[in-house]
Amino acid sequence: MTRFSLLLASSALALTSAANAQNIDPNLPNYEAISGVSGNLTSIGSDTLNNLMTLWSEGFRSFYPNVAVQIQGAGSGTAPPALVEGTAQFGPMSRPMRGSEIEEFEARYGFEPLPMRGAIDAIGVFVHRDNPVTCISMQEVDAIFSSTRAGGADAAITTWGELGAEGEWADRAISTYGRNSASGTYGYFREVALFGGDYSADVREQPGSSTVIQGVASDIGGIGYSGVGYGTADVRALDIRGDDGNCYTTDDAPEGTYPIARFLYVYMNVDPNAELEPLRAEFVRYVYSQQGQSDVVRAGFFPVTARIADLDLEAFGLN
Repeated sequence: MTRFSLLLASSALALTSAANAQNIDPNLPNYEAISGVSGNLTSIGSDTLNNLMTLWSEGFRSFYPNVAVQIQGAGSGTAPPALVEGTAQFGPMSRPMRGSEIEEFEARYGFEPLPMRGAIDAIGVFVHRDNPVTCISMQEVDAIFSSTRAGGADAAITTWGELGAEGEWADRAISTYGRNSASGTYGYFREVALFGGDYSADVREQPGSSTVIQGVASDIGGIGYSGVGYGTADVRALDIRGDDGNCYTTDDAPEGTYPIARFLYVYMNVDPNAELEPLRAEFVRYVYSQQGQSDVVRAGFFPVTARIADLDLEAFGLN
């Protein structure tokens, strides 16, 4: 089994083991600087990870002011080509690489790219702050956003009254906001929330997570999906009803009960037959430190446990 396969095979276990991980695992080390680290780094990839990559970079540079980091966040789909072409050292992605993307990289370098699982994200289904609806099922999410209703709904849901809203909200039309196809969030939401179906043509595709939130905030009938870290006071994430009938919040993501949760990855070109150079090695160690995971919390995501950190550090040859 390859290094990549081993990491993905442990993903379900690691998500479950991250229960109550809003508190940073005390077994993670405090980061301490070493000498001789300098140079330039470029990150190209996920918009969802844009803020987090910025916080990690700022934190890392507080230890190494001679390091320069450039960050471009146009979407997860831009990460694999950048890694293949060598224009970026880091490829942040809010979804796992597809088989075709891995094959293209392997054809160039003879080995697979290696993912670092730096954080856990919940995809929030956001509505305007004045919306009276509080909890919906996954089947209802599908009936709102999809044209296929693979979740089993009999018809599309087009008004808030169909979700239990009353009074002036009963006949208010639902307007939907989402990401474009370059986004890993777009693909992940389609796979999980749309049960692998297709988006409705009525979904207003946005270029970034923040613009989804802006769209919902300015549209009283709006609903949109985005990484939970991008929420603002003008919107509210709906609870999602589980198969057990209970409603779960995005805060339940580390326990595995909130159904739209995932790892956030940073892919790297790591030759298994060579030692990782100090610049990137120390960045990885920073991510898996108390300081790096504090950045995760500041960005609105959920920190990973020391067990996940140890598994990934071992894969990178840094244990």
